[in-house]
Amino acid sequence: METVAQLAPLEDACTVVIVRDGEAGLETLMLERPATSRSFGGVWVFPGGKVDPEDRLDAAGTAVDDLAAARAAGLRELAEETGQALGVEELVWLSQWTPRQAIPRRFRTWFMLAPASPEPIVLNPDEHERFTWLAPSRVLELHAKGDMKLVPPTWVTLHNLDGAASVEQAISDAKARAVFAYNTHLLVPSGGNQPDGVLWAGDEAYPDQAGGGTVPGARHRLTTKSLPWVFERTLL
Repeated sequence: METVAQLAPLEDACTVVIVRDGEAGLETLMLERPATSRSFGGVWVFPGGKVDPEDRLDAAGTAVDDLAAARAAGLRELAEETGQALGVEELVWLSQWTPRQAIPRRFRTWFMLAPASPEPIVLNPDEHERFTWLAPSRVLELHAKGDMKLVPPTWVTLHNLDGAASVEQAISDAKARAVFAYNTHLLVPSGGNQPDGVLWAGDEAYPDQAGGGTVPGARHRLTTKSLPWVFERTLL
């Protein structure tokens, strides 16, 4: 396992999961990154980006806390990338994601849920090539077939939204649910070098268990070594 000294400094970012009511139920806005992009090339993502210095100040120039800065960044990036203009009161905090593995850049990312605004989607061509509205289950189905590329935070977020039948239910469920901090470690098999996936607190193999460990056989992981990816969560 990597030590803290080996990990790159954390930068902050925010992702906004935009949802609407479609003909067949809840739909999420998915954006495709350019295949030539240096980060997440060809991957389907939610709108969002990193927190800039100006996001850390309110209108009076007073410093705000990290959560407020993340919300400001999320709204700004959402408008820049899609043309969607929302207010901070429409953002519902879903989760927080922090990679614990040694990678060149590490982002502590707040995930927010929000209803779509009436404005049409207008993409920034430097950021994304295409967009689509799809039910979370359909995105996961296309990913399982190899037709859409996803990264684990996006996959798990879609998995968690899959049971909601409407925007109202998705937002109500999110408000009622405790925010979970996904501090992600790699799932490396015994004696292996290549990871089979990722895992989080509650899994028996998670290295940072409070209180000395967890229940033998407990699972909170996403196995990504082959399609379809397999999510297991027996605790929490």
